[in-house]
Amino acid sequence: MYPLIRNRRLRSSQAIRNLVRETTLTPSDFLVPLFVTEGKGVKKEIPSMPNYFNLSLDLLEKEVKELWKMGLCSVLLFAKVEENLKDNKGTEALNPDGLMQRAIKTIKNACPQMLVMTDVAMDPYSSYGHDGIISDGEILNDESVEVLTEMSLSHAKAGADFVAPSDMMDGRILSIREALEDEGYTNTGIMAYSAKYASAFYGPFRDALDSAPVDIKNVPKDKKTYQMDYANRLEAIRETEQDIDEGADIVMVKPGLCYLDIVRDLKNEIDVPIAVYQVSGEYAMVKAAAEKGWLDHDAVMMEQLTAIKRAGASIIASYFAKDAVKLLG
Repeated sequence: MYPLIRNRRLRSSQAIRNLVRETTLTPSDFLVPLFVTEGKGVKKEIPSMPNYFNLSLDLLEKEVKELWKMGLCSVLLFAKVEENLKDNKGTEALNPDGLMQRAIKTIKNACPQMLVMTDVAMDPYSSYGHDGIISDGEILNDESVEVLTEMSLSHAKAGADFVAPSDMMDGRILSIREALEDEGYTNTGIMAYSAKYASAFYGPFRDALDSAPVDIKNVPKDKKTYQMDYANRLEAIRETEQDIDEGADIVMVKPGLCYLDIVRDLKNEIDVPIAVYQVSGEYAMVKAAAEKGWLDHDAVMMEQLTAIKRAGASIIASYFAKDAVKLLG
């Protein structure tokens, strides 16, 4: 006897598949990372991230207007700091006329409704490429949090809607939240990189900002003393709940595909929006394989992005955002 229930009926055409689809991507799902650099008329491709660029502020203005027309209404800013401005204390990060601060103002002047989130971390400003101040072979936690807090205030004063601490120093969310409240920036949000793993997938990003850790005597040339061990799962829940208790409005898991179990764990445990960062290495792998003809670029891209949302992400930070939205029509 043939089965009465045939699941394939709901797969028999594109129309029915679309009608019963459980997970749907829209332009509103995406947070677009943008890299800014000094100069004028600069659109410099990042070699390890094909078709992604460092943009000077005049071209940043053009880019955000294009994003808005595409329905991409949220950006995440990163600044490529000139080498002569880097030091061990991230001094340039606090410059009210610094590149990041001017980039925020540029976007808000060009497209006032664009949601602007800003990277809060010392590594782009550090002569050592670490996310904190180094002393006697140690990345200092509390002293670094003081700088990160001042950096966040500087971004808020420039007009940022959200600050996004990506450093993984202990206690920085509470410090930032209290400072924002004390200074009257009660509506400035915090997107905490809560479960940020010490991953090998960050290489192209560090190329983009020239922010890779350098060799220092008695200091590891990696970030494993403050970013999470990729073997750990329960720690992610603990870190994330702590950030929420300290005042985070949005929490993030980073990277994406290798950590979708973490996304689902958090979705089951917490009730604040979860962001996932599909990082530079994930982007570069798809681009390289597609260039070789080994993968169908668009099909793999959409499958990965859908998997991230299916796992529980409310927000996807992805270098594929523009490519994906063009396909979504």
